[in-house]
Amino acid sequence: MKRRDFINWVGLGLIASSLPVAIAACSSQTPSASGDWQTVGTSAELDKTGQLLAKNSPAGPVLVVGTSKAAMTAVNPTCTHAGCTVAWKAEAKKFACPCHGSEYGVDGKVLKGPATEALKTYAAKIEGNSVVVKPT
Repeated sequence: MKRRDFINWVGLGLIASSLPVAIAACSSQTPSASGDWQTVGTSAELDKTGQLLAKNSPAGPVLVVGTSKAAMTAVNPTCTHAGCTVAWKAEAKKFACPCHGSEYGVDGKVLKGPATEALKTYAAKIEGNSVVVKPT
């Protein structure tokens, strides 16, 4: 067997043995990547304080504000400037970052810098006794 033929066979073998790993990596999806509704808490938790923070939900970190009887807003509470967790200021109807003072509107858009990017938003609804969100 010639050296060139040997190298071609070895290369072909490496590609063939890597194929199942590549297929598995491409076909697996996380729950939040699939676009499905994800449970982040209960309506009782939301109604107690008017907000529900789920740091480790299947959809990622989510802050839901409102009540089960009124309109709800859901955002990823991670500040796009410094990575701190923003807080909901109900009286001013905005999200505020405690680290550097960035402020976001109820729609997640930047009201005051230094942040320049909006917060990621979610659609939110009540299903039974659960608060569920879906990336928008």
